[in-house]
Amino acid sequence: MTLRSALLAATMVALPLAANAQPIDGLYIGAGTGVNLMQNEHLKSTITGATATLNPRVGFAGVVSLGWGFGNGFRAEVEGDYRYNSFSNAGGGREQKYGAMVNGLYDFNGLTPMVVPYLGVGVGYQAARESAVNQTKGSFAYQGIAGAAFPIDAVPGLAVTAEYRFMGLAGNRTYGTVQSTDNYNHSLLLGVRYAFGAPAPAPQQVAAAPAPMSRSYLVFFDWDKSNLTERARGIIRDAAANSTKVAYTKIDVNGNADTSGSHVYNQGLSLRRANAVAAELVKDGVPKAAIAITASGDTHLLVPTGPGVREPQNRRVEIVIR
Repeated sequence: MTLRSALLAATMVALPLAANAQPIDGLYIGAGTGVNLMQNEHLKSTITGATATLNPRVGFAGVVSLGWGFGNGFRAEVEGDYRYNSFSNAGGGREQKYGAMVNGLYDFNGLTPMVVPYLGVGVGYQAARESAVNQTKGSFAYQGIAGAAFPIDAVPGLAVTAEYRFMGLAGNRTYGTVQSTDNYNHSLLLGVRYAFGAPAPAPQQVAAAPAPMSRSYLVFFDWDKSNLTERARGIIRDAAANSTKVAYTKIDVNGNADTSGSHVYNQGLSLRRANAVAAELVKDGVPKAAIAITASGDTHLLVPTGPGVREPQNRRVEIVIR
């Protein structure tokens, strides 16, 4: 088996399953449409004080957004939205709302392999137009967001989204002699989101574990980390066990880093990773004298990238039994 073939096979085994759910890092756009379930709207006469209730039908909701992901799960975005509901007891009356919101969101990356839940809150301004009086009044607005994104493997950066949004308008709005005292909306939306510059996802096929005679192994690390995951410890155990089944002269342990840091920092980080793997091999029964430790920093990239790129497959230690 050639070294390149062994590296590719080990990559499919060792890469974390959540590779499809990398945090958004940079610009993204999104859009969604669905239904708006508006709560009963209460009215009050500014002259007599008499009250009435409007009963909304199921209506329409749509949003478009432009945002920025910070690479750590947090996102910020600006949103334009539109909602429409008619009333069953207002002689064919209807209400339209439209405006802009500023949202802060957090993606829970890594909870599941293929789904990224997220939560968010937002504030902004909404205009509410009542057809019965042909008037539009504006109001401060607030909202809560709960959703989930489903990444599309074939198009890196593209995801289908499903969301629930609660939006309320603060204060009262006066239309002539009638005052609206509340306005609460529950929106269910399906949409799409595209993050620009997203890295290609890791292969999703499940490869067989290395055969006993395999001589090369890859151990992957989280960004800027040198500690071993349980998956990494399992791969090292396999390497140590298989080393007893073949005749070898030495075991090379070579640490590597991606290009997201400086060359000096990456050199030290790759050495810490190599030392962590070597220590685990010794713990699993490999003689310390048989291990040769090297650190390549960001000079031996499994996936060629430019500077400053967080590439999961380049954050690795190669174990080669010679």
